[in-house]
Amino acid sequence: MKSALLSVSDKRGIVEFASQLLDLGYELLSTGGTAKQLRDAGVTVTDVSAYTEFPEIMGGRVKTLHPRIHGGILGRRGTDEDVMVAHGMRQIDVVAVNLYPFQQTVADPDCSLENAIENIDIGGPSMVRAAAKNYRSVAVVVDPDDYPDIIQQIRNSDGNLDSDYRYTLALKAFTHTADYDRAISNYLNGRLTGSQTEPESLPAHFSVELNKHQDLRYGENPHQRAAFYPDAVPPSGSVGSAKQLHGKPLSYNNIADTDAAIDCVMAFEQPACCIVKHANPCGVAEADSIAAAYEGAYRTDPTSAFGGIIAFNRVLDADTAERIVARQFVQVIAAPEISAQAKEICASKKDLRLLEIGELGNAAAELDYKRVTGGFLVQDKDQTANGFAAADLKVVSNKQPTAEQLADLMFAWVVVKCVKSNAIVYAKDRQTVGVGAGQMSRVYSARIAAIKAQDENLEVAGSVMASDAFFPFRDGIDAAAAAGIAAVIQPGGSKRDEEVIAAANEHDMVMVFTGMRHFRH
Repeated sequence: MKSALLSVSDKRGIVEFASQLLDLGYELLSTGGTAKQLRDAGVTVTDVSAYTEFPEIMGGRVKTLHPRIHGGILGRRGTDEDVMVAHGMRQIDVVAVNLYPFQQTVADPDCSLENAIENIDIGGPSMVRAAAKNYRSVAVVVDPDDYPDIIQQIRNSDGNLDSDYRYTLALKAFTHTADYDRAISNYLNGRLTGSQTEPESLPAHFSVELNKHQDLRYGENPHQRAAFYPDAVPPSGSVGSAKQLHGKPLSYNNIADTDAAIDCVMAFEQPACCIVKHANPCGVAEADSIAAAYEGAYRTDPTSAFGGIIAFNRVLDADTAERIVARQFVQVIAAPEISAQAKEICASKKDLRLLEIGELGNAAAELDYKRVTGGFLVQDKDQTANGFAAADLKVVSNKQPTAEQLADLMFAWVVVKCVKSNAIVYAKDRQTVGVGAGQMSRVYSARIAAIKAQDENLEVAGSVMASDAFFPFRDGIDAAAAAGIAAVIQPGGSKRDEEVIAAANEHDMVMVFTGMRHFRH
């Protein structure tokens, strides 16, 4: 008689799977909540505690850690039968186990250490690893999505599963437990950040879990292979958590640019739109509605907006969708939610990728990784501009900013964080007027921003300027004044700050310091 052991936290499909195993002649062993659910559904099952003749104890902490369980899983067929018979061990041929939801538990920012520790599974990983180690005789399944395939494989093989197939299941199982241990290690290491012992340090050790979601057609260029690996529990409001409602598969560059666009709009409290091209915002606006925000963002640089990525921080409505579809070619539209009417409108463009990303959150606790040859650079995610307030500014010029200028300065400061260095942003009425990105000289970034505004017949006079880093010389201020800039927001901290401030005063400009910079390489 073949036996299967079922003990799962994720109970999707378990009743059907168990019923099919029974029909195929398997006896079922199960634990706690899994056994109850099966029995309530009319599935005949034996409790592990009845089989081991030892009760579940300590509130369920100890239930499967028993020689009869692990001997039945680890026993070598053709070698250990006498030992198994002598100790009353049943041969266990299928082990279906998935683990306490540790990653989901600690994803809650209010999760306590005590709750996290209680959600560390002990017996589950032990059974999974035992079954995977003995894959030549035991089939281990950790993913409910694999249940139908396993049933089909059992039927096709008269119960004698192919060794290569069991090997594939074992590999998936070992990966599952490795990812689980990695999540625990990262969480516990992460708790040291900001502690009294390591107040300014990142964790001494952490690992990254990468599970392939999809192969991509190619990478940045056609000769590069590529795939997308989301986080194990991607946060809501991200590319990793997005649900694609329409259009062809996302490309490597689509995903990277969409991430940049979402990163920008999530920083705004009012309805906002960001259009990204080649990883840089080419237009951003904040308004009373997303339709108005889209109009402002598009107006900044219609040329670059062609074939761009558009992100919103509000529901995509029919009005806004109609404007986009009627006006421009767009690769991706991403929004927390897509209305039914907007979805129908966008469906008229068969290649348009439509992403519903869920409620936007704050990913301030995330880490950024950058691959270099031989290792990784790791840093905190730069979200400081999101919580920055006008009260944090230091006015260093003789002239004081008006309320309207303060609003525009704060708007531009959020946008410049999202632009590649050296970065300059011109803005007026909470919309970008010109964007200068990625230049080796900050002066040239300022000139490019002015050129873009001129090309689109946008009024620079009276606009504000944001710079991601300080001005080392006064020439950047002189160039801004010549373009008509009325107020400047910048980090400050240059050896020539006094010279730069004097230039602002000469041009009767407002200048405020933030005390922080936003390099983005």
